[in-house]
Amino acid sequence: MKITKFLTISIAAAFGLTACTDSFLDKVPDERTDINTEKKVVQLLTSAYPSNSYMTLSELMSDNIIDNQAPHLPTSPGAKQTMSKYNYSSYYRWHDQIYRFEPATMATYNDWDSPGTLWNSYYRSIATVNHALEAMDKIIAENKGNESETLKVARAEALLIRAYSHFMLAQLFSPAYMNEEKSSQANQVGVPYVTEVEDVVSKQYKRGTVYETYMNIKKDLEAALPNISDINYQKPKWHFNVNAAHAFAARFYLTIRDYEKVIEHANAVLGTDPLQAAAYTVNYSRFTEDLATFSDYTKVWQAPEAQNNLMLIATYSIHSRAIWGYRYSCAGPSARAAFMYNASSPLWSAYYVPAFSIIGFTAASSSSSDYGMTTSKIGEEFEYSDKIAGIGYPHQILTPFTGDILLLERAEAKAMLGDYTGAGEDLMAWWNNRIDSFNEEQTKSYVETNRIRRLTPELIQSIYGRASSANENIIMDWSFTQVISPDFVVSAEAIPYMNCINDFRRYETALQGMRFFDLKRWGLPYSHTYIQDGVVSTITLEGDDPRRAIEIPWETMSAGMESSRPTESAVNKIPAPIKNDNAYIVKQ
Repeated sequence: MKITKFLTISIAAAFGLTACTDSFLDKVPDERTDINTEKKVVQLLTSAYPSNSYMTLSELMSDNIIDNQAPHLPTSPGAKQTMSKYNYSSYYRWHDQIYRFEPATMATYNDWDSPGTLWNSYYRSIATVNHALEAMDKIIAENKGNESETLKVARAEALLIRAYSHFMLAQLFSPAYMNEEKSSQANQVGVPYVTEVEDVVSKQYKRGTVYETYMNIKKDLEAALPNISDINYQKPKWHFNVNAAHAFAARFYLTIRDYEKVIEHANAVLGTDPLQAAAYTVNYSRFTEDLATFSDYTKVWQAPEAQNNLMLIATYSIHSRAIWGYRYSCAGPSARAAFMYNASSPLWSAYYVPAFSIIGFTAASSSSSDYGMTTSKIGEEFEYSDKIAGIGYPHQILTPFTGDILLLERAEAKAMLGDYTGAGEDLMAWWNNRIDSFNEEQTKSYVETNRIRRLTPELIQSIYGRASSANENIIMDWSFTQVISPDFVVSAEAIPYMNCINDFRRYETALQGMRFFDLKRWGLPYSHTYIQDGVVSTITLEGDDPRRAIEIPWETMSAGMESSRPTESAVNKIPAPIKNDNAYIVKQ
């Protein structure tokens, strides 16, 4: 992959985003030209969150997705196990390039969820934050150095947004964090860490190293945490509230493998007793029988009042329609591995976890087609700009931090510290809490009939402590982590727990874009098989393959490249409206 050390980023003119309301179709005007009161600063920060979703880009880079044009086994384990292929078209041509781990030279700012749109969304977020911080400094100066509690909290929120946006840029567009020595090498290129208001139309920034990027993230994160509070928000879930701030901290420290810090910040949300964490795990009793459509399930999954959802971000995205029923989808063996859609296990009977019928998943196939699988966790809400023409803007809510994911992150930290009892307790809490949340009808259907069973320490060892041909998430040799860092050693005793975590995390985050980040930070090798010009090829990425860092958008690669700098209008452009032709079938 081409490495560019200097970038030209045009981020001076950012635009307003979504308000922190239950509907993300309400907009907040951008008042950057006149931010002279505390109220206006707080309001500006509601528009500072990233406006685009990483889910499509990172899912295409993961092992959850296959090329339907290449021969593969059917999604359903109950179907005849013969190799099939389907001539589905790509949603965008650049999807072909990303799936083949190539630079997305066919992508443009007019394409939904493209690398350029995402890159500029994060830097627009950062630019808005820096304007807010500058305004805060001016207000404090006018107040003779006195900083109110409102501004302290606003500053903490701003620093968290800036840290998070840079964190996501590094996760996508830079190599994985290894350790101080390896990540400080010149070929480990980070992303520009922007902390000042851009005072020229276009400014050149040094990318620095991966280590420098992560240390800058850490600096902002640790400066924010002591002052974060929910006092400025009427609806905290749409902001970096206290719980979301700790969840972000836990994820950051897991990425740099500071496991004690992971546990500290996870405990701040979940408590120290795994039984306490039940309040922050998914409550399946909310999925009642009167939910009939995909949209019904989506509203329950994404509800701000759900305690499991620690934070919500409203984005523009076509992820739910582009990732299912096209050339690249979660189908075949990848779908089985991602959704536990496989042969019977000691944890359940029948072909798949019965809870699938509760979460509203879709597995569509017939004798002549197999569209793969999707989930109502990533449903879409459509905003019409012209109802007569049927066009408008698709939106999707991101849930970047949830109690369930945080619980699994804590389990990993405990396993890596050798606290296997604690790791097992967290894993059992993750699985068993959702069973305990079943309503009466679900309990009769799934638990009392023994179709789904509780996890025990013995089952962790018997299922995940031995090789399995039915579950590719069970890996008996975890030495690949040492490619990331020599001190990243998964002991033999930790392997059953890491296998269980790998299985549960892949299921918990399926199609939500987070699998790629696990593959990257662990250095787990994986492959993409594709067909091109009639030839079937397979690319395997080892843990240190530079292609794990998505190439920065071609529009942004300005060093020595003609017409590579995006124009101001391109930076601030939302892709053109599209038709509301996204159709889902009701639950299976």
